[in-house]
Amino acid sequence: MTKRITVDPITRIEGHLRIDVEVDNGAVSKSWASATMWRGIERILQGRDPREAWLFTQRFCGVCTTVHAMASVRSVEDALNMEIPLNAQYIRNLILIAHALHDHIVHFYHLSALDWVDVMTIPKADPAKTASLAQSLSPWEKNSKQVFQDGIDKVKGVAASGQLGIFANGYWGHPAMKLPPEANLLAFSHYLQALEYQRKAVQVVGMLGSKSPHIQNLAVGGVSNAINLDNMATLNMDRLVQIKKLLDEVVTFVQQVYVPDACAIAGLYSEWFKYGAGVTNYLAVPDLPLDSKKQAYDLPGGYIMGGDVSTVKPFKTAADQIFRDAVTEDTAHAYYKNSKESLHPWKGETEPDYTDWNADKKYTWVKAPRFNGKPAQVGPLAQVLVGYAQGHALTKKWTDAALEKMSATAGRRVTVADLQSSLGRHAARAVRCAMLAELADKHWQLLVDNIAKGDTAIYEPPKFPSGSVEGVGTHEAPRGTLSHWVVVKNGKIDNYQAVVPTTWNASPRDEAGNPGPYEASLMHNPIANPELPLEVLRTIHSFDPCMACAVHTFDPEGKKIAKVKAL
Repeated sequence: MTKRITVDPITRIEGHLRIDVEVDNGAVSKSWASATMWRGIERILQGRDPREAWLFTQRFCGVCTTVHAMASVRSVEDALNMEIPLNAQYIRNLILIAHALHDHIVHFYHLSALDWVDVMTIPKADPAKTASLAQSLSPWEKNSKQVFQDGIDKVKGVAASGQLGIFANGYWGHPAMKLPPEANLLAFSHYLQALEYQRKAVQVVGMLGSKSPHIQNLAVGGVSNAINLDNMATLNMDRLVQIKKLLDEVVTFVQQVYVPDACAIAGLYSEWFKYGAGVTNYLAVPDLPLDSKKQAYDLPGGYIMGGDVSTVKPFKTAADQIFRDAVTEDTAHAYYKNSKESLHPWKGETEPDYTDWNADKKYTWVKAPRFNGKPAQVGPLAQVLVGYAQGHALTKKWTDAALEKMSATAGRRVTVADLQSSLGRHAARAVRCAMLAELADKHWQLLVDNIAKGDTAIYEPPKFPSGSVEGVGTHEAPRGTLSHWVVVKNGKIDNYQAVVPTTWNASPRDEAGNPGPYEASLMHNPIANPELPLEVLRTIHSFDPCMACAVHTFDPEGKKIAKVKAL
C-alpha cells in the first residue's frame, strides 16, 4: 500500500523546505523537494553600482553571509579582469576558512547529530565506559569520566524540569536509532563543547571582517583592513597572534573531536552507506587563491559524471571556460515564468509566477541548475571526490584517515565508493573541515610572511569601462559550489544571478523530468514508521540545506504565499 508523507517544514535548517514522499513497502518510491519561501535581492541590484552589490547579496541568508559577499566581489573583479593584492587574498581566505570551520561544526553537532543520537538513553550510560570509548578514539583532553557524568546530569536535569526545549520533538526511541547509551552520551557531551569552539571560529570572522554575520571589510579590488604593525588600531601583530590562538583551538577540536565523532557514528550506522546517493554527478570549483592573478589554488575543482571518479575533469582556475559555458538554469517546475529554454545565468530571468503546489507542474521557488544539461550534486562530498580523484595530497591524507577510522568502527572496509551516501556526506564534511583546519595555519603564515616583507597593500581601485562586461565569482562554500554572475553595462548592474549550492541540490525536476539531488537521494530510502519519518530527515540534513540562499525573489506587496505547519 502506498502512503503519502509531507514533512513541512523541515526543521534544523536555514529557511523553509517542504519534502513530500510516497512510501511503498517500507521504502520511498517518489519524492518532491519544495522551497516555500521567497525574497528579493537579484532584481533589487539592477541599475546599482557593482561595487555595492556584495552588501546586498550577503543578505540572501543569515547563515551564509560571508560566502555571498565574497562571490559577489569576485564576480565584479572577474568582469574587470582585476588583480588582487596578496594581503587581500590571504585575509579573504582566512575569513572563508574560519567561516567554514564554524559552519561545519554547527551542522554536524547542532543541526544533524540528533538524527542519529538518542538523547533520552543518556541517563542509562556508564560515564566510565564512555570515557574509555572516547579515549580510544582520540587524545582530546575533555574526554574524562567527570565530563561525561556532567553530561548525564544535564540531561537528567532537563528531563526533570519538564521543559525539554529543543529536545521536545526528537524522534527518541525510533527503531532506526541504534547507538548504545555510551555513544549517545559521547556525542551529546561533544555537542555541548562544540558550542564553544564554533564561537571561537566566528570570532576570527568578526576580527577580520569587522562583524559577523554580514562582514564589512570587503571591497571590489581587495579589503579595507589597514595593515600597520606599529598601530594598535589596525591589523597588527598583536591582532594576528590573537587570531592564530583562536584558530589553533578550533583546529584541535576539529581534528580530535569532530573528525573522530563523525567517523565513529558513520561506522556504527554503516548500513546507511547504502542509502542516499541520488545524483552522482559531482561539481566543485577551485578555491583559496594563492596569488594575485588567481592562477593557483589550495582547493581543487572539477566535475565527475555518473559516480565514476576516473571520469574527473579538473578546472585549473575558477575562470576556466569549461565551467563558465556549462551552467544553465531550468524553470519548468519552479514558480517563475517559463522561458523557452534553459538560460545561462548571464541571460537569466527571475520573473515570479506563483501557482498552487502541483506535483506534475510547478511546486517550488528553486530553479533547476544544470551542468552540461545534467543535474549535479555539490557540497563537501563533491569536493572530496573531485580532489581525491585528482590525487590532491591534503584530500587524500584526510580521506584515507577517515576511511581507516570508519572501517575500524564498522568492522569492515569502508571505501571511497561508500562515501556516495547520506552518511558519506557527513564523513566528507568532516574531511573537508580537517583540510581547512590545516589550511588555516598555512594561510595565516602566508599573510604574516608577506607583511614581514614590507608589503602592506590591500586594495586596487576598480575601473569600469563603457559598454558591457560579464563576470562570474565563484567560491566553494560550506554547502558547495557557489557562483554569482554579473553583467555590468556602462558602470551599472544590468543583470545579476546567483546560482547557489542549495539551488543545485534542492532543484526540482527539469523539463526532461530529471530530479535534483534531494529528490533523487530519497529514492529507496527505508521508512520504518511513516508517522515518524526520521529517515527522510537523515538524508536531507546530510546536504546541510540552506533555503534562504536558494530563492531570491520577493512579493513587494507582502501577499500570503504559503501556509506552513510549525512542528
